[in-house]
Amino acid sequence: MEFGAHGVRDAHGDIGVDFRVLGPVEVFDRHTQAYVAPAGAKQRALLGALVVRAGHVLSADRLIHELWGDRPPVSAANALQAHVARLRRLLHQGGTPDADGHEWIATRSMGYLLRGGRATTDAQRFHRLSAEGRAALGSDPGHAAELLRGALALWRGPALEGSTRGPICAVEADRLEELRLTTLETLYDADLRSGRHAEAARELERLTAGHPMRERLYDLHMLALYRCGRQSEALGVYERARRQLVDALGVEPGPALRERMEAILRHAPSLALPRPAPTAPGVLPVPGLLPVRGLLPVPGAATVADVRDPSDGPGAPAPAATLVELGREIARLGERIESLSREQDALIRRFNLLAPGAVAVPGGQYV
Repeated sequence: MEFGAHGVRDAHGDIGVDFRVLGPVEVFDRHTQAYVAPAGAKQRALLGALVVRAGHVLSADRLIHELWGDRPPVSAANALQAHVARLRRLLHQGGTPDADGHEWIATRSMGYLLRGGRATTDAQRFHRLSAEGRAALGSDPGHAAELLRGALALWRGPALEGSTRGPICAVEADRLEELRLTTLETLYDADLRSGRHAEAARELERLTAGHPMRERLYDLHMLALYRCGRQSEALGVYERARRQLVDALGVEPGPALRERMEAILRHAPSLALPRPAPTAPGVLPVPGLLPVRGLLPVPGAATVADVRDPSDGPGAPAPAATLVELGREIARLGERIESLSREQDALIRRFNLLAPGAVAVPGGQYV
């Protein structure tokens, strides 16, 4: 699609015509606030094809195939001319011609073309917002999610809905749908990076059911459930994905999904949400003090900088050194607790495999 870049303004300061393809094909004139939406299937297919290939000449034969497929009527050439004339009138009634005063649809010796000129498309804005969201993902996932939601909000339905009878629009609709799904995946990646695990888990449950062949959605769903403390459900998602892939395609899940499952089984630290650790001005950080389960910073609690009494003389003991050592001991204890928890889980799994019918429980008992 060759259109003006992201809404070029004319001499009067108003944005021009907007061709919309993220849903049923339509045209919106920002000067008159008028919408133009072809009613018939042939008219929608014709406008859709011209918009998709804007700036390029489409031969009459190619447009005939787009509208009628392999079984065109005997008078297909005359019928095409009539459809073009009708579409020209519709576009003219809906608003102004292009920026140069010409009609939008031009006739050439080999066929027809739509002048993109200074018009814009919703697909352009979708691409721009999606790219900006991806670029912000690593540094500001919250802002990235806002941009990606803005991109997805431009969609009014399936791309080129009602215009996909022929290959030009069908291929473009498939391409745009793939980009929409990729943007959705990036959005939930941003949500998980922002700590919105519960919301993401609910939405991803629906999305994996609607798109059962997309492994990335299963991967994100497993991570969201794990971060919600629902490890067994996360592993159940992997089994569901595996069954879907084996039954439909005869293949096992790919390396990324298998690695996610194995990481969940061993409670890999990489699954945890990275927590930034900003240090307030004038506060001495405690080296080696790592966040451990059940030991989170308490608002208003004293820091190392608060402990030393300014009245202490040079020979007084330094409480900061004691706190540093204590912090290290707490960190080592937390790591040991995590290690013992993983060992216990592994032993319980082995017990359950070796003693069918008995279920091991913590405390050395079985039922």
